[in-house]
Amino acid sequence: MLRNLMCLGALVLLGVTGCSSDTDVSDAGGGEALVVAPLAAQAAVSEDGRCSNYAPSGVPLFGDLHVHTSYSFDAAANATGATPADAHRYARGEAIPFFPIGEDGKPMGTAQIDRPLDFLAVTDHGEFLGERALCTTVDSPMYGTQFCTDFRADQRQGMMMLATSITTETPARIAAVCGADGALCPEFAKGPWQDVQDAANTANDPCAFTSFVAYEYTGTPGTSNYHRNVIFRNDVVPASPVSYIDAPIDSKLWAGLEVACDEAAGCDYLTIPHNTNLSNGRMAPYMKLENSVAAKRAYAETRLRREPIMEIFQHKGGSECINGLSSVFGAPDELCNVEAVRRMGENKTYVTRDLSSGSLKLGQASEVTTECAPGETGSNGMLGAGCVHPTDFQRSALVVGLAEEQEIGLNPIKLGIIASTDTHSANPGGVQENGWQGAVTGESNSAARLQPGLLTSGIDGNPGGLAGVWAKQNTRDDIFDAMLNREVFGTSGPRIAPRLFAGWEFAGSLCDANDRDAQGYAAGVPMGGDLPSLAAGDTQKPRFLAHANKDASGGDLVALQLIKGWVSADGKLNTAVLPMAQSAAGASSLCSVYTDESFDAALSAYYYLRVLEAPSPRWHTYDCAKLPAENRPAVCSNGDYPDTVQEMAWSSPIWYRPQTES
Repeated sequence: MLRNLMCLGALVLLGVTGCSSDTDVSDAGGGEALVVAPLAAQAAVSEDGRCSNYAPSGVPLFGDLHVHTSYSFDAAANATGATPADAHRYARGEAIPFFPIGEDGKPMGTAQIDRPLDFLAVTDHGEFLGERALCTTVDSPMYGTQFCTDFRADQRQGMMMLATSITTETPARIAAVCGADGALCPEFAKGPWQDVQDAANTANDPCAFTSFVAYEYTGTPGTSNYHRNVIFRNDVVPASPVSYIDAPIDSKLWAGLEVACDEAAGCDYLTIPHNTNLSNGRMAPYMKLENSVAAKRAYAETRLRREPIMEIFQHKGGSECINGLSSVFGAPDELCNVEAVRRMGENKTYVTRDLSSGSLKLGQASEVTTECAPGETGSNGMLGAGCVHPTDFQRSALVVGLAEEQEIGLNPIKLGIIASTDTHSANPGGVQENGWQGAVTGESNSAARLQPGLLTSGIDGNPGGLAGVWAKQNTRDDIFDAMLNREVFGTSGPRIAPRLFAGWEFAGSLCDANDRDAQGYAAGVPMGGDLPSLAAGDTQKPRFLAHANKDASGGDLVALQLIKGWVSADGKLNTAVLPMAQSAAGASSLCSVYTDESFDAALSAYYYLRVLEAPSPRWHTYDCAKLPAENRPAVCSNGDYPDTVQEMAWSSPIWYRPQTES
């Protein structure tokens, strides 16, 4: 239960020793004013080509980089008919057709975001654009086949009929719809892919609203999550998406994109792994590579260039951390359980499926969540089952990366942090707990959302989070560069704006400086960066400038925490939660200059900022209240789900690597 989560958070803070804070300002009185509202109303292009609201030290922009519409084979939006263009309309503040669905099969309701977003990437699945077009286009050569007839008969069954081809490690086109040589599906994917491009390029409005051409690479081997979103810098993109069917491993995805994305013509891309909490160890680096330092270094070089960030939170839960890993040492963190769909030692009931008879059959099974054995990968993570690996969660994965760097000289898990919704209902950024309208099939009304879902959805799901960037202006290049530089952050929904700098000489009074961020850049490095190395034995201690502003429409902030990971001299992997600032009464902003007195210049380490909002009602309490008392399911009263949620935000990490002997 999280009713007393603020108290539990305070206990976590008070239980950490060995570090000191030069200032502990609960409500920052000085410093640069943060712009936390969307900037569209202020935007224009000035005579020098810059946006009129250009800010040298950057402003926080909020968006969603993980969104599905009816162009995705598994989207709830297939019932409403919402398109990529509709998702852009929603993101910019317009109402779009939404559930419920009337007897005529058309949407009767509407959905509208509370505040427009600053940027968006619609990421419909790249795998089945052609398959879906063949089965839903009346004059296609496959429309009347038995496969397509069965596909259209039931949305969930149609989803499973396609999904089975990507749950294997050797995916292939489905001959029954793509033809014996598989050529029909890539051909029929061209139209939807062009629609995706047109919607993004039409909506893109420099200085006011940024839209990226994007898609999702949807690998699900062993029904484990192996998904990545592919984001392109501009309108120069490949002729077709490089999908899991084309490239069933991450290294092949990047190799395929290197060929398809013509750098000389101006094409540029990055990839973002998402909801790794369901990956059963398959997001570990070096999958299917030869066991050599050369191969591992080549992999790390590509990943460092092309995969700079990961998604820490979305509607399928949090991927920050999990308690109980035997290979990572650290005190239990109660906040790892916030919107967690996996807990070590928990007996988890999950939905099973069987397509062997030619029709979809659903059942239930249960198993205790355990840690993967060394070298093991699990299965069924997308159903909430299978073993858990340290690389399934950001905090432990980052320290695994530090250890790998000691072995090969490069860090293959050097990932910044964003969050998004993964909505399949074309409603990007619809994250309000008190107004959630559902994300996937089976969540279209209050009664349905309060039931267990097919995947980690329904009562186990949540409205999702938002991606944040610190950018000088709202343009494709500036936001894309911020992602490459890892100067990004994620939130569990509210528009909290966190910022983190690290340096060796920060003044203790920096929170009160009007130019504190400019000083942070001048005398240190921002989140996503690397602290300059020190020689072993150097006694300097890193100092951190951390600050955050609350969401103007959200709750007050109650704490700043610095999350640290390091590899000790004996090779053990360690993490800790370090208190920076807190306000029992809540504050509109928090700021702290903090010194890590336990720092050892000989040990690799990382640090990221976590910002906590005061606990607030969880989404299901609002849905319960909408139903008559006699119609409320047991989850409304049995205490199995917490009545409150601790909203939070996370900065990207800052890394430290010891000086090596030449």
